[in-house]
Amino acid sequence: MILSAYLRSYVRRDNASEYQVHAAVRPILQGNEYFLWSEPPGEDAFSVNWQGESYVCPRNPRLRMLEGLLAFNNAFPDAGLIPSAELVTANDELSRLRNQTPPMRSHILTSPWHVPIRWFAAFLHEEKELYESGAGVSVRYRTSMAEAQERVARATQIVAAAGFEGPVVAQVEGLESWLDRFPADGMLELDYDRVADLFSEGDLVLDESAADAAASLLALELGNYEEAGTFYAKIARRWGPVQSLAFAN
Repeated sequence: MILSAYLRSYVRRDNASEYQVHAAVRPILQGNEYFLWSEPPGEDAFSVNWQGESYVCPRNPRLRMLEGLLAFNNAFPDAGLIPSAELVTANDELSRLRNQTPPMRSHILTSPWHVPIRWFAAFLHEEKELYESGAGVSVRYRTSMAEAQERVARATQIVAAAGFEGPVVAQVEGLESWLDRFPADGMLELDYDRVADLFSEGDLVLDESAADAAASLLALELGNYEEAGTFYAKIARRWGPVQSLAFAN
């Protein structure tokens, strides 16, 4: 089983279509010629109450699978693992889903084995919560979408102004673009989910990734590159060993 973390965009229930509430089930890994999945294929939604409001996050599993397939092919175009005809079919199906009325958009980003450091730019340390996941203790952050959009836009400006290479800036810009698809009155959740299994409970309690990310960005903004590097190194030391699992056989 691939342990993954998730970034989920929730919209207010009164602004969403009618979705059946997703029933939590024991993940069962399934697969076919091109896909692996561990969640049911239905078009339901996660539902949460936060700060007195009800929010939903559509799962859209088929959409996410198609996006993942095409993203993999774009990242490794010379791998030759997926026939051209299958790629054309997948692209056509994805276009139909995105162009239907209302258009379907992925509300969930998935990261195997680790939390991407750029995700922490959307949150404050004070928004961190420990919760019981059923498999043990895990971590999540929740914030308003308006705050997340503002914070990540600021992070994009800081990283670009600091002169980082194009791919680094593009990753933060990509997150900003994804967030901007959603209404500002929604909610954003970062959930370590099963990635938390890779840490001890004590490590999770002491995890200050969001605080370190904020401190690194502030130092960059002030031109203190040494201090920015110190805080970034703290996050990298925390997440580097588990991220390396993505490249292990």
